[in-house]
Amino acid sequence: MAGTGSRGRVERRSAGALESEVLATLWATDRPLTPAEIQAEIDGGLAYNTVHTILKRLFDKGLVLRDADGRRGAYRPAKNAAELTAEAMHEALDRGPDPIAALQQFVTGLSPEEERALRELLAGGGA
Repeated sequence: MAGTGSRGRVERRSAGALESEVLATLWATDRPLTPAEIQAEIDGGLAYNTVHTILKRLFDKGLVLRDADGRRGAYRPAKNAAELTAEAMHEALDRGPDPIAALQQFVTGLSPEEERALRELLAGGGA
């Protein structure tokens, strides 16, 4: 269930948080899911209409696709999590006045494991 406040009220999650939960649910499976299936997977007691509204928003943003192959009303992600994250990183770099400075700042915050993986990718030895 969503976190409860000090008086037992259910705390509302932001639209962005709900969209992230729906995407995470879709990424966790290899098949399209209906709004009812997504609703059942997400903790927090979301109403069916809320799940349907979130899916419509994600569809309008191009983040999910409706399954045209069989199950009417089923959805699947348009991109996997890594693709979506990389796209967001590129968009963030494009917004700033100095992408090289942003990359330098980004790299200084990497964990040793992330830095090692980045070095391998840049050297041509990664995925």
